[in-house]
Amino acid sequence: MDISKLRREYTQAALDLDILNKDPLKQFEIWFEQAKNSEMPDPNGMSLATVNSEGQPSLRTVLLKYFDASGFVFFTNYNSRKAIEIEQNAQVSIMFPWIVLERQVIIYGKAERISTMESFKYFTSRPKGSQIGAWVSQQSTVITSRSLLISKFDEMKRKFAKGEVPLPSFWGGYRIVPFAIEFWQGRENRLHDRFMYKKDENNAWKIERLSP
Repeated sequence: MDISKLRREYTQAALDLDILNKDPLKQFEIWFEQAKNSEMPDPNGMSLATVNSEGQPSLRTVLLKYFDASGFVFFTNYNSRKAIEIEQNAQVSIMFPWIVLERQVIIYGKAERISTMESFKYFTSRPKGSQIGAWVSQQSTVITSRSLLISKFDEMKRKFAKGEVPLPSFWGGYRIVPFAIEFWQGRENRLHDRFMYKKDENNAWKIERLSP
C-alpha cells in the first residue's frame, strides 16, 4: 500500500522560547491541561519504551496516573515484560502523542519503584473490577484462551466478594524521574518547533531549540 501522499500541514500553533515556562514540569502541566480540555480520548496515554538485556527495545502504551515535580507515575504488574526490562535497565523514555493538537512530548528518564504505601493508595482508588483484574492477569505470559481469564476473574470475584481486595505483592507503580524533556509543536512545511530541556551540572534546567 502506497500512502506517500497521505499528509497535511500543521498550522494550529507556534512555540517560542519566550512563551515557555522555565520549569518543564510546569510547561507539561500547561500542555496536559490543554490536551485534557481538547476532549481527545485518553490524553494520559503514553508510549513507554524500555530495553532488554540484549539491547532489544520494546514499546507499549500505558496510562499516566499522576505527575509532580518528582516525576511521572504509572502502574503495572512487576512480573510483566516492561517491569523485567526496567529492572535490567532503568533508563526509559515516554512519549505523549497529542496528534489532535499537533504536539508531542518526549521524556527521557530513569524509572524507579514507588513505595508500597503509595501503590496501595492508588490501588484502593481503582474500581473493584480493576482491582480484581490485577490479581487475575499474569501479564505478558502466554495463555491458551480468553475463557481462562474470565474463569479466573470469576473465581477471584467470589474470593473477594465479602471484603476489600488486597494489594497484590506483584503489582505497583513506577516513577519516571526525568533528566530531559522535549516539547514538539508541528509547523508548516515541516519546520516544526522543538525545545529540549536538559539538566545541567548544577541540576538546573537548560532549554535549547532543536532543528526540526
